[in-house]
Amino acid sequence: MVVGDISTGTDVLVIGGGPGGYVAAIRAAQLDLDTTLVDRDNWGGVCLNYGCIPSKALISATDLAHRAGDAEEMGIFADPAVDMSAMQEWKEGVVEKMTGSVENLCEGNGVTLVEGTARFESDSSVRVAHGGEGQGSESIEFEHAVVATGSRPIEVPGFSFDDGPVLDSRQALALDSVPDRLVVVGAGYIGMELSTVFAKLGTDVTVVEMLDDVLPGYESDVTRTVRRQAESLGIEFNFGEAASGWEHSNDGGIVVETEDDEGESYTYPADQVLVAVGREPVTDTLDVEKAGLEPDENGFLATDDRARTDVEGIYAVGDVAGEPMLAHKASREGVVAAEVVAGEPSALDYQAIPAAVFTDPEIGTVGMTEDEAEEAGFEPVTGRYFFRGNGRALTAGETEGFVRVVADEATGFLLGGQIVGPEASELIQELALAVEMGATLEDVGSTIHTHPTLSEAIVEAVEGAQGKAIHRMNR
Repeated sequence: MVVGDISTGTDVLVIGGGPGGYVAAIRAAQLDLDTTLVDRDNWGGVCLNYGCIPSKALISATDLAHRAGDAEEMGIFADPAVDMSAMQEWKEGVVEKMTGSVENLCEGNGVTLVEGTARFESDSSVRVAHGGEGQGSESIEFEHAVVATGSRPIEVPGFSFDDGPVLDSRQALALDSVPDRLVVVGAGYIGMELSTVFAKLGTDVTVVEMLDDVLPGYESDVTRTVRRQAESLGIEFNFGEAASGWEHSNDGGIVVETEDDEGESYTYPADQVLVAVGREPVTDTLDVEKAGLEPDENGFLATDDRARTDVEGIYAVGDVAGEPMLAHKASREGVVAAEVVAGEPSALDYQAIPAAVFTDPEIGTVGMTEDEAEEAGFEPVTGRYFFRGNGRALTAGETEGFVRVVADEATGFLLGGQIVGPEASELIQELALAVEMGATLEDVGSTIHTHPTLSEAIVEAVEGAQGKAIHRMNR
């Protein structure tokens, strides 16, 4: 029996249940708006199900195994055995807890959850097709809509994700056996994180990158630290090469073909190839033109500082609203969109969005680099402190990297910071708060930090910028 067509209405319709969408839905419901959240997959979106959470679970697990087997200098001798199937089962348990929590929070706040694929019929209604045979569809009329459909991996010509040996990040995170040989196309944050995971599991990893270094967009001394550590794990890098194709080989594996700018060809044997060249917004499945929306040439929807699109009553948050594609940015945009709908005086402020890369060592950044500060008209002063001089880093056996702060020399205001080293993703929050609050070098430097902790490196960097470092020579 086919469920008949029905029609419902709602104050706020949110399309997409990821960190931008479900947060927008919860906040809207908290503000007494009748709210409906539609998603065609699992609650929590790509981030919770196939990206941020599962990748960090595997990163943590493989870090633990690697450190246990590489701690002879501490007097620890071990040879950990990894059961990939058991690791995947544990990872899935973590994911299920997170997604279940999202569903419970939405329902607990009064959000109506609808499973299905939404397409615009007009600027005030969508048609939702429910999955499964005989499930039918429904129309939902709305006063306001929030588009939060996220992004998907970009395919490279000749590398279809439907082909068995070709993996996107989602497929790579679901492998229940460890490949002996893996070629990774792309040395951005996804490629570098997953290269490190598989290298620590014993895979021979070869990275192919069109540009001349890893992690485009980060400063050279930051990327150099990460690349050096990756090379120590046995990861091989080949820069200035673009993947051009692949074919099966006689040994049961594949051969990945690349080409440089001069037309020179190279081949790399592998069992599988991971394509991680970036992500693109998902707006082409929504019939957005029926709502009057016009994505740009890259598929993004333009928004203002209140998450509003060009169509009155329709908002966009998260990856579909443009770079940076960060889950925490999406969540903040979701909150602002909901509050603007409710008439609250809310707006976005992007000056202090932290970013993290969960490589080994980690990277954390916020605000401006020194070059960006100069381009903005400041006369920047910087301070840097290496973790090799930090007591807690030494006692943990993690001394790679440094903390750098960037401030305005005239006023002392913190403008930004870059951290590469242990727990950088956590440490960067202190500098993010400092930038957001308009703190000065003196404010941070006069704040007493617990000893011994990694956070003392921030104080040392700040004091160095003021020319009054204690635990390193002033220059």
